[in-house]
Amino acid sequence: MRHFGYIPASARAGLFHREPCAFTPDSAPHILATALGATLYSPATRPRLADDVAKMARRGVVSMVLCLEDSIDDAEVAGAEENLVRHLAALDAEGAEVPLLFIRVRRPEQVPDLVRRLGPAVRLLSGFVLPKFTEERGEPFLDALAAADTTAESAGGRKLFAMPVLESPELLHLETRTDTLAGIARTVDKHRERVLALRLGVTDFCSAYGLRRPPDLTAYDVQIVAGVIGDVVNVLGRSDGTGFTISGPVWEYFRLQERMFKPQLRRSPFLEQRAEDLRTALIEHDMDGLLREIELDRANGLTGKTCIHPSHVLPVHALSVVSHEEYSDAQDILRPERGGGGVLRSAYTNKMNEVKPHRAWAERTLLRAEVFGVAREDVGFVELLAAGLAL
Repeated sequence: MRHFGYIPASARAGLFHREPCAFTPDSAPHILATALGATLYSPATRPRLADDVAKMARRGVVSMVLCLEDSIDDAEVAGAEENLVRHLAALDAEGAEVPLLFIRVRRPEQVPDLVRRLGPAVRLLSGFVLPKFTEERGEPFLDALAAADTTAESAGGRKLFAMPVLESPELLHLETRTDTLAGIARTVDKHRERVLALRLGVTDFCSAYGLRRPPDLTAYDVQIVAGVIGDVVNVLGRSDGTGFTISGPVWEYFRLQERMFKPQLRRSPFLEQRAEDLRTALIEHDMDGLLREIELDRANGLTGKTCIHPSHVLPVHALSVVSHEEYSDAQDILRPERGGGGVLRSAYTNKMNEVKPHRAWAERTLLRAEVFGVAREDVGFVELLAAGLAL
């Protein structure tokens, strides 16, 4: 797998100063956690699930979640499990190229049961998404996942990862948040080698207060949600070696909505590239709000994003590419001769790079550069979006 690998090599050469690296489901966990990118959710009830998965892989989707939880009706669970097992078996029999595949379950006992029922097709599976994760509810899920590993390995599968979803009311409510976060931290630290990334369930946060953000606003404009995100990153996203990769919240919109506010997407980058039609299309599909939220995700310490529509994948990946300026700054900060610290003017002569405070940012930036690549000096997200949409 390789981000933007579906773009022809000649076109990639014109976009990237340093192309994205290739990786496999067996790559190092820190590579996989960053490479998740736009994780596309799909209900496990879809009648053409195998075809959908294969098609998404061809379109550049690198990670998918096949959902047995909130995206389907309670009465559909048994049928969805059967559908999922049957379609993964078909994909395995075809030898199909698939993204990193995860199953979102409801109960711990589903984990070993599904692994057993998948048989040899378990080799297509990278792990499970664990809902409404707290210390009390999370331990049984993680124990079940550890127990299922033996079955998976005997069937030719790989080590299965967990992606806990932080979405419980105990985490949202102020009077229980501190204790809940401390419990989650203890649990994921205990199972650190198995936890690939943490996911934020912002829709559930909003639900607890009867809220729903409109397409003109981001999650960070909903103060009660922004506060939880900040606290989660504070406790679980530290750069001192104790932290985890935390994904950005889902963007719910994908069709034209009536607007109250002006579009948030500046005209000038599109005029410079003669891409005004692209800007119009993004605005018409509420993508300007998504693009802004992606930038705010990164500014607030989040990596990647939960997605519910294929049209969201390319914007997430395009804005994950490291700019030539970011790459230049990160390299300067991490030069061996800078080990003693100090301050230097950036190569672009537009900012201060302070070696010690900016070191963790630089390390994270170079990891993102390895996975998503580095754009050429004259290439921005507009060109990356246009190249992906042209195929």
